[in-house]
Amino acid sequence: MTGRSNSQAELEARVLAAIDEGELVALGSALIDAGGENPGGTEESVARVLVDTCRRLGFDIEIDDVAPGRPNVVVSVGGSEEPGVLFLGHSDVVPAGGGWSRDPFAATVRDGRLYGRGACDMKGGLAAVVVAMSALKRCGAVGSAPVSLACLVDEEDTGLGIRSFVRTTMRRSYSRCIVAEPTDLMTIVGCRGAANLEITVRGRSAHAGRPSNGRNAISAAARIIVVIDSMGEELRADAHPVLGAATFNVGTVSGGTGTSMVADCAVITVDRRLLPGEDAHVVAAQLHRRILAAGIIGDGIEVAVDVSMEMPGFLTSTDSDIVQSAVTAVADSAGHHGTDIWTASCDGGFIVRDMGIPAIVLGPGEIELQAHQPDESVSVRQLCDSAAAYALIACRSVALPGVMAAT
Repeated sequence: MTGRSNSQAELEARVLAAIDEGELVALGSALIDAGGENPGGTEESVARVLVDTCRRLGFDIEIDDVAPGRPNVVVSVGGSEEPGVLFLGHSDVVPAGGGWSRDPFAATVRDGRLYGRGACDMKGGLAAVVVAMSALKRCGAVGSAPVSLACLVDEEDTGLGIRSFVRTTMRRSYSRCIVAEPTDLMTIVGCRGAANLEITVRGRSAHAGRPSNGRNAISAAARIIVVIDSMGEELRADAHPVLGAATFNVGTVSGGTGTSMVADCAVITVDRRLLPGEDAHVVAAQLHRRILAAGIIGDGIEVAVDVSMEMPGFLTSTDSDIVQSAVTAVADSAGHHGTDIWTASCDGGFIVRDMGIPAIVLGPGEIELQAHQPDESVSVRQLCDSAAAYALIACRSVALPGVMAAT
């Protein structure tokens, strides 16, 4: 196990002392107030808050307009000569919806919690990373490797931001990635991916008085759902030993024109949770073959299975350096530790699959209890603990000038 020299311990103490709760709450509040609801493509105001703050702090800033008004932002401290630490986040939030007891886009602090849409998912995590990076820079705890935050658009919808990011030729390289999504400061070592499948069924319209003259797309869709349920049972019987089973879930069914008409079209949308290594397009092709084998296609019925969204899964070994460093940093900053897997999906799978960088998920807030709900909030204490853990991970992951680690 790697120990710490006196100089390393002293530097870490200075960095932790430089993490300012007021700065953290102020930035989290400003990010919440900026909105960023998606669908809607309104992340530009959030990106502006982030860029203005990081410019004032003296960070290096890169902006990539993925689409009009939808900028990916990468902010960095440190050099670029060696592989560094990449923190990953997103600037969009789900729509506020109803049921709030306060304005969802006017951040408030009460009883030690920061309230507002995105407080948990994931404006709090973004603020914690920036404040950690600021503390590192102020204390001179940056070296020849970068510590960066990539804040990307469209995570809550179709993933435009991450798809662009992994295709971009970057000036820096990274040896590890920490996705700052809400995990209640549990180190998440893996998660299943997700795919949205859209199944379009075409039939032939006719008068309902003689339905045999037509071909009913809704009836065909019902048979397709039986096929999907059967495939789901097969997946449950072949579960991953750590992540569990891949799953199918029929989310919506729509079709038809009127009660007295044979339906000439139906659409089924399906959520398919993916295990690491699974390809959504391969899954779609497999489903189409099963529909064909069931005798549903033909005699006036046509079926297309398309992928409208794909987010890959990943799994990082609990013995890896990135996991061990995160667990130790959380223990040192917050007094507890542990690893788990996630029921949600995130952009980290793209980093692992497309960039070959090991990833974990670690951040403030409880995704199942707070995210995507009215009166969303996050503990201010946990925001500070997260910033401290992020700073320690960075300190211990990159070579710092004048600091030697004891072994």
